[in-house]
Amino acid sequence: MRLNLGLAFALVIVVLASLMAGRSWIPFDHWFAGDLKSLIIMELRLPRAILGAIVGASLGMAGAAMQGYLRNPLADPGLFGVSSSAALGAVISLYFGFAVSAWLLPLFALAGAGLGMATLALLAGRSGSLILFTLAGVILSSLTGALTSLLISLAPTPFATSEIITWLMGALMDRSWDDVMLAAPLSAVGMLILLQCGRALDALTLGDTAARSLGIDMLRLQWMLVLAIGLCVGSSVAVAGIIGFVGLVVPHLVRPLVGAKPSALLIPSALAGALLVVLADCLVRILPSVSEVRLGIAMSVLGAPFFMMLLFKMRREVA
Repeated sequence: MRLNLGLAFALVIVVLASLMAGRSWIPFDHWFAGDLKSLIIMELRLPRAILGAIVGASLGMAGAAMQGYLRNPLADPGLFGVSSSAALGAVISLYFGFAVSAWLLPLFALAGAGLGMATLALLAGRSGSLILFTLAGVILSSLTGALTSLLISLAPTPFATSEIITWLMGALMDRSWDDVMLAAPLSAVGMLILLQCGRALDALTLGDTAARSLGIDMLRLQWMLVLAIGLCVGSSVAVAGIIGFVGLVVPHLVRPLVGAKPSALLIPSALAGALLVVLADCLVRILPSVSEVRLGIAMSVLGAPFFMMLLFKMRREVA
């Protein structure tokens, strides 16, 4: 509880700081002045900060749940294929020019996530097997990634290609309250379902056989995780594009503070994920560059070295 309160307090501080940060710094006494600066705060920076917190919380909790389910510290929500399926849906809308409407691109991304969830469940079958589920996620990720690359290569105009690649980089710039209203309820439902899975994830630490003996329905748990992670990751991709490594990095940062119990990791991972994404978005806005660095690129630059350090640490432990 103390950790959650500390993370929540830090998140509030970072959100307030993000409202001031940018190409033009806006101090607190201008936030409610009723002028152009206050409009920038209320219509641009505040929804962007809230959306960053929603995306970070969704990805952080999804990563913690997936690592608990697969019992693999290297697991990431992208392994399910839901993220790449949502990206494929968004790329289809950009490819055919449907993204001229503000709502169509997110809806296509959510449709892609839903189709990916259904395909994943179909490939995994009804056994609830962990191995089948993992392999199905790898197959789905490979297929949707290949189809996305195909659409990029066949894009009808250079402008369409540029739009697709730019969107895939992931960013929170130019987001509005409409994006917040789209992502918030879907992410909230997904995270509530993940919290309901906490007891089952704890039981899984004892092994599949022990979990079944404790009354855990493996197939039901699998369906709940597919639905929940589909909602969390799908809604995040729908409004922000692909932002990687959050679901991988955050649980590792929090786990030493709460222990290895999966249910105890869910809420701290959500708060830490929100904190990380808002802080990273704040930093990319103040970097002295000609154009704003994409958040997805920044997270990859931060996450890749962390991933390599984790691999070296695991190799030393095995040796």
